Amino acid sequence: MIFDHARGLGLCDGYVVPYDGDDQSAMDRWLEENRGKLIVLQTLLQLSLAFQALRRRAQFTSPCLVEFPATLSFPKVDLFGRWETVCWFPNQAFARSRVDSAIPQVLKDVEWPEQFPFKQEDFQRYDEGSDKVFYEYPRFVTHIDDPAIKALSQYYAAVFPPSNTPGVAILDMCSSWISHYPNNYRQEKIVGLGLNGDELRRNPVLTDYVVQDLNENPKLPFEDNTFDVITNAVSVDYLTKPLEIFKEMRRVLKPGGLAAMSFSNRCFFTKAISIWTSTDDLDHIWIVGSYFHYAGGYEPPQALDLSPNPGRTDPMYIVFSRKLSA
Repeated sequence: MIFDHARGLGLCDGYVVPYDGDDQSAMDRWLEENRGKLIVLQTLLQLSLAFQALRRRAQFTSPCLVEFPATLSFPKVDLFGRWETVCWFPNQAFARSRVDSAIPQVLKDVEWPEQFPFKQEDFQRYDEGSDKVFYEYPRFVTHIDDPAIKALSQYYAAVFPPSNTPGVAILDMCSSWISHYPNNYRQEKIVGLGLNGDELRRNPVLTDYVVQDLNENPKLPFEDNTFDVITNAVSVDYLTKPLEIFKEMRRVLKPGGLAAMSFSNRCFFTKAISIWTSTDDLDHIWIVGSYFHYAGGYEPPQALDLSPNPGRTDPMYIVFSRKLSA
């Protein structure tokens, strides 16, 4: 058993448990009552340690991958037994309030390095198999919980052009069977680009869709200056060619158009890029902001923390920017 007296937590056989001084019996009772609700994925832990990136920082060498109680109403495994994990590392999970308060500050007055700071290996993944094969079968599930979905939908409602505005076009990148747009939101042109046609056909907000693997072909099949808004919900962590894709986003955005990347702390661990799985939420903000910066042609990126219930439900972060008008 490892104790963290300052935070009132203990780590026992991979379980994070509440700890109150030396009250071992209270801790034992808690473990007994909650053992069925907490599942530590030892196999994924071993796989994660294989990442060279995870060894760059000592505090990240023991990630804790936890399944939360079913009462939170979000899926942890798809129909084919593939786990979607909560990518919480010990120092990240224990410092939720500090992470929340710091999120908007990450991209303020950034002194960016002269060159793009990441190497090719930073965009490698444990599973380098075909994404088309991985996503071949449809997953009609949501990848964030209901409070995070609500927060994202409210953000979209605040920044999107009003429903049924003539001439407005929106692109939902890495789209699926649901886009989390506001209820009954409509535009003449809302295009979904994703990996599974069955999922895209089920998406009620889309007027058209494209099946394309952006990691294989990052060129977007659209004319210049086509879209007023581009969204990407909880999938930016899977992009292996982000600079190429963000340059393409800039090309197809109208001048002044908005690009909004949303993400949480959950992922298909074996498909997320290594720089993502080896860093925490604050770093993720900086990483996505760097994509905008080094792609060029965008306003300075900004970050928002929309997490509705910090520490209790899924966090929700937005990194956004607009295409320069001139």
